[in-house]
Amino acid sequence: MQIEKVYEPRRFEPHWAQWWIDSGIFRASAKAGGKVFSLVIPPPNVTGSLHIGHMLEHTEIDVTIRWRRMAGDNTLWLPGTDHAGIATQMVVERKLAEEGIDRRSLGRQKFEARVWEWKAQYGDTIKRQMIQLGASCDWSRERFTLDPGLSRAVREVFVRLYEKGLIYRGEYMVNWCPRCQTAISDLEVAHNDVEGHLWHIRYPVNGAPGQFVTVATTRPETMLGDTAVAVHPDDPRYRHLHGKTVQLPLMDREIPVILDEVADPEFGTGVVKVTPAHDLNDFEAGRRHNLPNIQVIDENGVMTAAAGRYAGLDRFEARRQVVASLEASGALAKVEPYALSLGTCQRCKTPVEPLISTQWFVRTKPLAEKAIDAVENGRIQFIPANWVKTYNEWMYNIRDWCISRQLWWGHRIPAWHCGECREIVVAREAPSTCPRCGSSHLTQDPDVLDTWFSSALWPFSTLGWPDSTEDLATYYPTSLLITGFDILFFWVARMAMMGLEFMGDVPFRQVYIHGLVRDAERQKMSKTRGNVVDPLIVTEKYGTDAVRMALLQGAAPGTDIVLTEERMESSRAFANKIWNASRFLFLNMERSAVEPSVPDSLESFLPEADAASLEVPIEDRWIFSRLNNCAEQGNRALENYRYHEVAQMLWHFFWHEFCDWYLELKKLRFREGSGLDAGWRNTLAAFETALRLLHPAMPFLTEELWQRLATDRRIRPISIALAPYPKYRRDVTDFEAEREIAILQEIVTLARTLRTESKLDPRQPLSGALYSRNSALEVARRHAGAIHKLANVKLELVAETAPKAAAMRSTAQFDLVLHVPQQQEDAQRKRLQKDREQLERNIANSERQLSDPVFLSKAPPQVVETIRQKLAGYRQQLQKIEAAL
Repeated sequence: MQIEKVYEPRRFEPHWAQWWIDSGIFRASAKAGGKVFSLVIPPPNVTGSLHIGHMLEHTEIDVTIRWRRMAGDNTLWLPGTDHAGIATQMVVERKLAEEGIDRRSLGRQKFEARVWEWKAQYGDTIKRQMIQLGASCDWSRERFTLDPGLSRAVREVFVRLYEKGLIYRGEYMVNWCPRCQTAISDLEVAHNDVEGHLWHIRYPVNGAPGQFVTVATTRPETMLGDTAVAVHPDDPRYRHLHGKTVQLPLMDREIPVILDEVADPEFGTGVVKVTPAHDLNDFEAGRRHNLPNIQVIDENGVMTAAAGRYAGLDRFEARRQVVASLEASGALAKVEPYALSLGTCQRCKTPVEPLISTQWFVRTKPLAEKAIDAVENGRIQFIPANWVKTYNEWMYNIRDWCISRQLWWGHRIPAWHCGECREIVVAREAPSTCPRCGSSHLTQDPDVLDTWFSSALWPFSTLGWPDSTEDLATYYPTSLLITGFDILFFWVARMAMMGLEFMGDVPFRQVYIHGLVRDAERQKMSKTRGNVVDPLIVTEKYGTDAVRMALLQGAAPGTDIVLTEERMESSRAFANKIWNASRFLFLNMERSAVEPSVPDSLESFLPEADAASLEVPIEDRWIFSRLNNCAEQGNRALENYRYHEVAQMLWHFFWHEFCDWYLELKKLRFREGSGLDAGWRNTLAAFETALRLLHPAMPFLTEELWQRLATDRRIRPISIALAPYPKYRRDVTDFEAEREIAILQEIVTLARTLRTESKLDPRQPLSGALYSRNSALEVARRHAGAIHKLANVKLELVAETAPKAAAMRSTAQFDLVLHVPQQQEDAQRKRLQKDREQLERNIANSERQLSDPVFLSKAPPQVVETIRQKLAGYRQQLQKIEAAL
């Protein structure tokens, strides 16, 4: 029963983190039966380490899965990591560069071997961190997106989609990253508002000397690849240009004037340049008008031979030289500042280049239709519901998904090119000969699949698909997905599409979208701001449970979480309060020769009567009723993912009800020596029930204390994580006990408040009177000893209306008067008079400022508002002092 004097979570957190894994208590069993609750982790990148957003997400998942496990569900939280194609390749390339090695000189096979070596050495970082933070995953089912089983599922999906005509290979405009040397999807492009320029360029009209059309562009270097200019067919200003041609400046190339709605009469001059090789809208217009594609920028962001004298220049240097040439030739009409949205690679921040490229694509519209319907008919529920609108906006406007990446790390596309007849063979396994011409000269496509392709299969590929496994039959569809809004389209929508296509059912029933973790000023955390919180540092400082509780307190659905040092400090103080309460219990049990225990039945225990009085002590009836209320609130809040309500409820119960009131009342009972046996059984049962209520939120502290309490292994599970979560029981609610203790609390609290307001020493015994004509008088009589001990006041009980007194407080139930010694009353009057004089001066100064028109015209609005708020506060304080006097 020895419990350390100081709460030091690092003494026991590592032990329980490893014990939970070694004991296997989180292993799921498809044979277990019962209600199933399953979820898969949003797989973190194998390159990563935990950030505070991960910790929020994992805390919410862990709270939910622990609660469901304690509720008796057959639970599975399936963990794993993502191979993170671009991110991992970049990390390993940097490592090689430090050794003076380029991946191309190393070769593909050896490079892939180096990445696997790196993964073996560093890839388990996030797993170790998750275990350290107590994630109750089934680690025996851990998956990696490049595992053999998952790779087989990827090939199977690719082949089936290809055979249905939903995967195709073709030329299309893609977002190209010159740094990463690969195509990236629209979702992987970050758009940043920047200040740029709009260059207005004159194009001479052929056959009309002295006539020009002026086009406006934000990228003058691409004009070298123009193959037309366009005007809107209904724009009357340019009817005279229909059927005409213009001369392309600097390149001396004749290009047509086309009529197309790509030209917006409201933008610039209403005439636009058409560069099909470097702009998506122009690419589509080029297809409509059969225009040639002239690529003047290559995959490295360097000008091609088609750029003429600008060939070999970096694209941004080419821009400078093109502008200079246009100006020198008189073709530059004007330049004006222009705010634009610059697309950059989300991974490396390099400005992307729209290029025409031969890539592999998924036709997404047929897949999206099912996924839209699943949300609209309620088969997938978003929480909060406002995310449905965002989801639908993207899904209804979805474009084909470019799934090929020009990388070496990832799932190689299962397609082989015949060197003889150019046939493309898509197959589950490498073919030996071309089915068309019989040649054995087959080469596998060099590209890999977008990382999100394999992630889209995560809910079913991790459970054994394409085989019909017992796990798949038991745990799919998963019950819940908890994730951030930033991957709603990258991942959530694509999982919905793939799950419906290949499993015929949704991948999850509910999707809970959590908010961002922000700093004290509500700023988003970023390395550039220097406000990033490292979860491993703060958990070392405050304890894992304290950081979890700090995050949960702000985790209301639909809101971001503000995490501050103050909140983590107060959460540690909360944990310390529970620790000290436990220490008090264990020390007193030892003194009373009481053995630690838990009830034989954790779900049906009722407070027992005292053997002498044959009555259940009122404080026991009250605490069990309050625990019952907490069980009702906790289950309801967890059912609705209202994590903040659970945290706040637990905080209030432990700190203000169990520690501040119940234990203080029990101290008096034990000092009297009455009801020791029943009293200890009730107290220990209440404490044990409270620990189970708290366990999902603060697993380490509760496991440590529960294991010390539950010593009889014959009548308990081996871990509090497997003990039943308390449920509401109508027969435990005791409104009479709650009313009585509420009156007692009100009397003691008011007596303490009057003492504080009178600036009296808490240790000084006082007398007073309680005036009442109702049950409050009887409650005060029954608890006179408790009132005396807790408030250090002896009360006279009077069944009549109270006369006015200096130290007096009234409620609907009673009037409470404290008898303040005359000497102290005189001193208090002087203090109040001095405070009144100061407040009157403050009020006069504030009123003078607010009535001064010169001050009001010059002072910032926030300063004026602050003065108004202070004035209102001063007036309220003055009213209180007047009443006190």
